Amino acid sequence: MRWNYRLVSALLVLTSIIGISFALYLEHVQGLDPCPLCIFQRLGLIGMGLIALVAFIHNPVSSGFKRFYAFLATLSIGWSVGVAARHVWLQSLPPDKVPSCGPGLDYLVDALPMKTVLQEVLSGSGECAVVDWTFLGQSLPVWSLLYFSLILLICLWQLFRNYSVVKK
Repeated sequence: MRWNYRLVSALLVLTSIIGISFALYLEHVQGLDPCPLCIFQRLGLIGMGLIALVAFIHNPVSSGFKRFYAFLATLSIGWSVGVAARHVWLQSLPPDKVPSCGPGLDYLVDALPMKTVLQEVLSGSGECAVVDWTFLGQSLPVWSLLYFSLILLICLWQLFRNYSVVKK
């Protein structure tokens, strides 16, 4: 099977839908409230999915456009990888080193400038260090980091692969 650009873009859209669907299942069915870092991870995944959807619909012929879409998707999912890595690091801290819990994301967005909100959220808080879901002994941020890293590898492959012109 040939992994053409459009097929890989569709696969990336599907991975985004699966990831967000699972996050919404955990939130609305299992009752796990997402911490601010979880929400920011979702934003990167949604962004990558939307970029891949545009790439799928556009189906560019030019390798420059293909690389442009792949670059944007890589940046977006790279954001999720970075935030998930920070989340895993926060959960690995000893209890006395965990930052204190701060105000909720809704309050921060309403009360502070966006730059300050980003700084506050990305620094993490005590609620982000709580492990409230595990699978095979690993927390949700660990599984998210693995999932996002796999998607990042696909995006990087899409960015750097050879787009040779097929002559008929």
